[in-house]
Amino acid sequence: MPDTQCKASTLAKVQELIARYPQLAVCEAELTAAVEAICASYHAGHKLIACGNGGSASDAEHIVGELMKGFLLPRKLGADMAAKMEAICPDSKDYFLANLQGTLPALSLVNQVALNTAFANDQAPDLSFAQQILGMGQAGDVLLAISTSGNSTNVIYALQMARVKGVKTIALTGKSGGKIASRELADITIRVPEDETFKIQELHLPVYHMLCIAAENEFFGD
Repeated sequence: MPDTQCKASTLAKVQELIARYPQLAVCEAELTAAVEAICASYHAGHKLIACGNGGSASDAEHIVGELMKGFLLPRKLGADMAAKMEAICPDSKDYFLANLQGTLPALSLVNQVALNTAFANDQAPDLSFAQQILGMGQAGDVLLAISTSGNSTNVIYALQMARVKGVKTIALTGKSGGKIASRELADITIRVPEDETFKIQELHLPVYHMLCIAAENEFFGD
């Protein structure tokens, strides 16, 4: 993954988050590293992959929603895309340009219902995320793996397979970090300073919102 320097305004999103949630100051280095890793991956033309269980599965879906369409900033399509539309679908061009938005490619592993249930039934339920990483993960991608306990077996296997595939790994977990932290399974582990599941989740949301805001700023900000 190339050593790409983020915009100062992109890295500033970490400080803006900490100003709103001072308890996250203990995660500053990891938050900054996560922003840099995600932006470097996107600069190199790769994608972000997200996974988790339960509420964290909903978080994975939420993250994809913020990245694949406009979040805080307008994402107007450029002149090159407009020219291609004019050549291929001139009748639809104006409608497309008025409504389609620039994307930051992202994929959630939790919404592949047919694949996940088939693999769970036929093979091994705790390897369904790993199977998807095996098939779709590419060197240079980033996996954002969410586990409030840090002990979710299917998330741990996803992190291991990501490393096999050369995918950069970011774990988002709680204060203890669980097995993910103790075994150093992720390249970057963001451990928010709470122990109870619902309190961990309450801090996960502003963290991943910040990651999405930072990435959007990097590619669509002034």
